[in-house]
Amino acid sequence: MNLPHHGSNPQHVYHRLHMIPPDKIIDFSVNTNPLGPPPFIKENWLDYLQDIYDYPDPEAAALVQALSEKEQLPAECILPGNGAAELIFILAQLLKDEQVLITEPAFSEYRQALEVQGAVIDSLVLREENGWDLDERIFKKMQGKKAVFICNPSNPTGRVYSRALLLEVIKQAEKTETLIICDEAFYDFTAESHSLAGDLCRFSNLIILRSVTKMYALAGIRLGYVMASAPIIKKLKKRQPHWSVNALAQRMGISCAKDTDHAEKTRGWIASEREKVKYELLSIGMTVYPSSTNYYLIAAPKEKELYPYLLKKGIVTRHTENFAGLDGNYLRIAVKLPNENQALIAALKEWKGC
Repeated sequence: MNLPHHGSNPQHVYHRLHMIPPDKIIDFSVNTNPLGPPPFIKENWLDYLQDIYDYPDPEAAALVQALSEKEQLPAECILPGNGAAELIFILAQLLKDEQVLITEPAFSEYRQALEVQGAVIDSLVLREENGWDLDERIFKKMQGKKAVFICNPSNPTGRVYSRALLLEVIKQAEKTETLIICDEAFYDFTAESHSLAGDLCRFSNLIILRSVTKMYALAGIRLGYVMASAPIIKKLKKRQPHWSVNALAQRMGISCAKDTDHAEKTRGWIASEREKVKYELLSIGMTVYPSSTNYYLIAAPKEKELYPYLLKKGIVTRHTENFAGLDGNYLRIAVKLPNENQALIAALKEWKGC
């Protein structure tokens, strides 16, 4: 199949597959907050719009200060960007022609960004029989590498890795000045905090990526940030275009950095709804893999053609053709609103003949 490389944009999926889209489509391929943006975004919308008439602050100083207070880190250790994707490409510039390890399955843009810079990429493909958990093979694999990319929680599996193992990886890597780049884009959907942000002061080789737009359902404004030692942030900042973070993103980012209520409500709701969906899917004989975040994997072997079947029903899931180690045999599905989840379950029951 001629599949797109990302989730979201259902019309693009149908176009690429030469399929006529049904009248009603539910997009399970996009894994932003199903509850939508927090109330304060809508309440302050007209106020935010006042900022579009002038150029944004090129330093995004107020946003950096808000993030500094949120993360309890010095401002010089934080750099906002035009989405986490931009920051990945800027990080890749530091790794030009270097040897880099990616733990996979993982977000495809790590590899894409590194290939542009001529990096020599090695892969540690995690094992299904181990629940795609990070394992001690990483210590051998990361030898001689300039950097290691780790996504935690994992995208696409939703797995959270052992904190003890991650800290040992960082300690070992520090001895050889190997950078550990930890993508925490979905950390705030997990019921318990698994972030390594509190360890940044201990490790000069640790870099953490964050997305603001996933939790706050603001994908269109493009906002993420990176946290690292001041010397690393200085190097990254030199490579970033001026006015990278637009005025709306800066203002909304400040509001989101101060939020606790919306995120806390979302975490509880996601955990409950995910378990309800999992129970129903298991009851009809689907294989559902454990997840700690707002998406999960189901088994969908290629020969059963579940992906196109669901598309015909107006259910757009995320294929896994371009995730190393998954190779199209699974589908990543976002947790959506209850009526949408029920539409998915109904379609799968029909497919299973239940």
